[in-house]
Amino acid sequence: MPEPLADTTPDALSVAAAEAADITTRVLAARDAYYERNTVVVSDAEYDQLVQRLAELERLHPELASQDSPTQTVGGRAETTLFDPVTHAERMLSLDNVFSLDEFEAWARKAAENSGRAVHLLCELKIDGLAINLRYADGVLVSAATRGDGVVGEDVTENIDLVPGIPSHLSGTGHPSLMEVRGEVFFPVAAFDELNAAQAAAGERAFANARNAAAGSLRQKAAGKNAVQLRLMKARLGRLRMLVHGIGAWENPPVQTQSEVYGLLEGWGLPTSSYFRVVTSAAEAAEFIEYYGAHRGSVVHELDGIVIKIDELALHAELGATNRAPRWAIAYKYPPEQVNTKLLDIVVSVGRTGRATPFAVMDKVLVAGSEVRQATLHNQDVVRAKGVLIGDTIVLRKAGDVIPEVLGPVVELRDGTEREFVMPLKCPECGTPLAPAKEGDIDLRCPNARSCPAQVRGRVEHIGSRGGLDIEVLGEVAASALTQPTEPAAPPLPTEAGLFDLELADLLPIQVLVRDAETGLPKEDADGTARQRMPFQRNPTAAEKKQGLTGPQPSSSALKLLVEIEKAKTKPLWRILVSLNIRHVGPVAARALANHFGSLDAIRAATREELAVVAGVGGIIADAVLAWFQVDWHVAIVTQWAAAGVQFATPDHPGPGAAEAAGGVLVGLTVVATGSLEGFTREGAQEAIIAAGGKSASSVSKNTDFVAAGPGAGSKLGKAETLGIRILDADEFRTLLAEGPAGLAPAPSPAST
Repeated sequence: MPEPLADTTPDALSVAAAEAADITTRVLAARDAYYERNTVVVSDAEYDQLVQRLAELERLHPELASQDSPTQTVGGRAETTLFDPVTHAERMLSLDNVFSLDEFEAWARKAAENSGRAVHLLCELKIDGLAINLRYADGVLVSAATRGDGVVGEDVTENIDLVPGIPSHLSGTGHPSLMEVRGEVFFPVAAFDELNAAQAAAGERAFANARNAAAGSLRQKAAGKNAVQLRLMKARLGRLRMLVHGIGAWENPPVQTQSEVYGLLEGWGLPTSSYFRVVTSAAEAAEFIEYYGAHRGSVVHELDGIVIKIDELALHAELGATNRAPRWAIAYKYPPEQVNTKLLDIVVSVGRTGRATPFAVMDKVLVAGSEVRQATLHNQDVVRAKGVLIGDTIVLRKAGDVIPEVLGPVVELRDGTEREFVMPLKCPECGTPLAPAKEGDIDLRCPNARSCPAQVRGRVEHIGSRGGLDIEVLGEVAASALTQPTEPAAPPLPTEAGLFDLELADLLPIQVLVRDAETGLPKEDADGTARQRMPFQRNPTAAEKKQGLTGPQPSSSALKLLVEIEKAKTKPLWRILVSLNIRHVGPVAARALANHFGSLDAIRAATREELAVVAGVGGIIADAVLAWFQVDWHVAIVTQWAAAGVQFATPDHPGPGAAEAAGGVLVGLTVVATGSLEGFTREGAQEAIIAAGGKSASSVSKNTDFVAAGPGAGSKLGKAETLGIRILDADEFRTLLAEGPAGLAPAPSPAST
């Protein structure tokens, strides 16, 4: 039976756009927490469900899809201030997942059909570690980089040199002039246990899981550390190991299969895994999956699944990849593990949207390699549906490095002392009565949006997030200090309106409670008083004291925060829109509004119909935008930000709808920008293509008209050459943007190259 057609009515599109915007915001927040702060804010299963739902929405409504959608991108960060950027010679991809043998067998059938012949399958363990790209030139290691966003990663070469088993010079002969190999850096189970034992002996907090410990160990800088700290850093790096599991850039490897690649790399001295098998059928692969599912504890490292790859390298190129994952490989993820623990309490937290969320506080328990004591319960109806009572022994499940899910109680173990959870009637942060946002809503919310400390804190943190204004330093800790300090009594930011007016004098007096990293409870001094610290101050150094400086000095984070806030004033309009915290306006809708209208004034002046007609916006988001500007304190935010110098317009934008009406010089053309184009950031190049009326694509295909390529272009450049697509340098790219194809000089003929 043919698949039913999507509902393309304006109302359906509007509902889908609102849902897509909400999912995108949640996924980006989860990615930012996971990759940049080694923090998990959403379960692996819930994250996968969110991404799958977003992919379904984009399939049904292609106008909602964008090249920076979470469904099209690898979930790391391209650049940080801690490490220098490294552009991979070939893009590092992620993997698509399956969660059942039926799903895996369906993938295997499709892969075999697309290959047009019988294939061999290489099965290997999915290492729960940190992805690393090693680049060798003529057998010499020249760089080691994290995956980042798949195109640009962080340079961790200095630290990789301290990880045992990774050769700086390959042994043997026949090394290619340029070769990239990919693998995972991880703590072996025994080494991780030793590390935590050492932490405990030193009175330090144990690491929750091996993956985050590995990432935190490798992403350290030696600069600024004293002799003791350097010794500890080197000791941690010395416990790490790496296994190579793939290749990136490598022109014409002298082997035909992935398994032969492993043999070649092993012969050159690179560490490869012994946990792999080449099979001839999906049934044999399923046996491998089931075996290690039952013997996970027998492996030297943590694993969260099995990776199955087509062994023949020629088919890798033929099958290709999506924007984020190869079509010739898949990851089978094991079902969650389960444990029992005691439910000590159910407490309620309030987020930036005012949603009141109950979460379980449990006896600390080890599950799937991590010690956990908290898990979300979503809302009071979920608590009721699960049937859990405070004091119950409960069942948890957890797959790999994620927050656990409460499955339900072990009723047989009740002794009568358990009690029901009662949802509070008032906000635990500000005391305002909780209520549904609208009739029929399950979730309760705090309606005191303007001044509820929890909501203000959440909105300020959102402004600083990667999906917002991407302000370095303005994370959870800084947002809390600015909105909920113990001193001064009046916080520097009672709302986000004053963010761009912050001065050093506002930061220095701030005091906050010192809290236990595990329990979140305030720590106390010997006399029983709550311990406090001043996060934006530091004591003068010895050199500064010699210069006569005696009082507290601003910390580096204070100075960095002010610099980053100043830079944020001129960030693109779509980022400003996201940071206003308008309901449903995530990156997708914000880009659409910014590209169409060009200024906040034009958006405010637009009617509902003018807003709703913009592709990717629709009626629900239009209503949300109009409603937001009806609130006086919202308008005050815009007024105060504008007075502080925030740029609410895109320079040289032709005005509402003018770009679409004029068409632009690239209307109907698809352009791929890759590598480091002089004068353009990656994001800037993409936006310039869109502003000129073209489609900015992230992958090269037969439908691509031009490829603008700079240093580090990698495989896209090679594919463009193979397909005969016109390749432009940075100067020609600028000409194309300004004058269209007619402004370009004729392409050189093959005979003249």
